[in-house]
This record gives sequence, C-alpha cells and structure tokens, in this order.
Amino acid sequence: MTIRVVHHIAELRAALAAQPAVGFVPTMGNLHQGHLDLVKIARPRSSVVVSSIFVNRLQFGPNEDFDRYPRTMEADVRALESAGCDLVFAPDERELYPVPQGYKVHPPIELADILEGHFRPGFFVGVATVVHKLFNIVQPQLAVFGQKDYQQLMIIRNMVAQMALPIEIIAGPTTRAGDGLALSSRNGYLSAQERAEAPQLFALLEHMAARVKAEGIAAVPAIEADALLAIAARGWKPDYLTIRRRADLQPPSATDEPLVALAAAKLGSTRLIDNLEI
Repeated sequence: MTIRVVHHIAELRAALAAQPAVGFVPTMGNLHQGHLDLVKIARPRSSVVVSSIFVNRLQFGPNEDFDRYPRTMEADVRALESAGCDLVFAPDERELYPVPQGYKVHPPIELADILEGHFRPGFFVGVATVVHKLFNIVQPQLAVFGQKDYQQLMIIRNMVAQMALPIEIIAGPTTRAGDGLALSSRNGYLSAQERAEAPQLFALLEHMAARVKAEGIAAVPAIEADALLAIAARGWKPDYLTIRRRADLQPPSATDEPLVALAAAKLGSTRLIDNLEI
C-alpha cells in the first residue's frame, strides 16, 4: 500500500471514518530516526497509523527559528512510508488556523512555566493548543510522543487525563546516536566541531545521575551547581541542568521519589535538550 498524503481536514476525516484503531504520531517534519521509531511503536497497535507534519507557529517565540526550521516534506513522506505509516496529514496554516487561534489551551503554570516554559514563554500554550486541535481532527485511539521532550510529554498526558480525552498516550524512548547524543531535528544546525562536542550534554546528565545515587538528594544543589559550571567551562550556554521529581518536575524532597535529570543548553547557536531518568 502506498502512503497517502492529505492536506485538508475533511479529507482526513473521510479517510479515517471506518478505522477502528487510529494511531497518531504528530511531528513538525524534518524527521529523523527517533520520529520513525515512534511510528514503529504505533504500528502493531493500530489499524491505521497517521502522522502529521505541521510547523506550528504558535509554539515559537519571536526570536526563535520558525522561519529557518527545515521543511523536508518529500524526504519525510518517504521515511514515514518506510517506517509503516499509512497516512500523512500535512495541512498549511490556513487549513489549521483559518482564523487567528483565539481559543487556546493553557496548562497549569506550576508545570508549564518552569524549565522549558521559563526559558520559552508561551511555548507550552502553543504545544497544548495544537496537539489538542490535532487530537480533535484525527480522533486517534492512541498517540505516541518521544520521551526526549520530557516536560511536553507530561503536559500532554495531564491534558488528556483532565480533558477526559479517550486517547492512550504512549511514550517512545529517546533514540540516540552511537555516541549518546539524543536525535533531534535541530542537530542539523550543528557544525562538525559542535557535533563532536554535543554528546557531552548527555554525558553530564549521566554524571549527575551517578552522583545523586552515590550522595543522595541532599547533594542535589551542589550537583546542579557543579554541572552548570562544568558545561559552561566547555563553551556551552546552559539554561538549566537540574534534578527533579518525575511526578511533577518539582525539586525533590524525599529519598524514595523517582527522579529525572533534565538539561537545556546552547552549543553555538543551537539549543539542545535532553533528560535521563534516575
């Protein structure tokens, strides 16, 4: 079966009308193996797998890379077909936002305004709004999101639960290059020298996790401070390197809480994020 590409909501809904189990993988395109791994997770659970390709202006800040974000539609469609995707929904802005999007989804500030939300104000409003709208359009039974975007995954899961959406959210493990770098569409911005340095972000997360296990949560402030100094000394510009509770991404307060180490930092002009559960 040849993959089908549709650009209009009505056409998509008609194509999915008789499907009993729609699996959904939303993307902004410029796909890498990590995206394709999410499709492969959805494939055995779905009668049809849909992937959207839409660069969502709502989640970009005024000084971010919306205009230069790579659009690679033909290559993306070929890659999705090889991974087992059946249908690509590729709307333009006029289709998805025929009028300015005045109605928006605002996640709770205690989750949405920390970490990524602190450094990218309004980011999660844009993400939650477009994902909720895509869910309404596609009406999937399950949707797969990458664990690399840890805070985003948590916000979407909580949104689905609180809005009582009948969708199972599945987390796909972070796909990494052989040297440990988390795959990201923005890795293509890195120079050769920066690409060689980039795995140090994950290596530092591993070091932080090892120290927490060895020294306990009382040492977390020192571990975070040391990590910030270490990465800055390598020429990065860090936004955060931190240890948080997995449950709500707040600072840990008890020894038995499952934890996660999270990082965001700029290497040259490219901002990279990563995380590691402890």
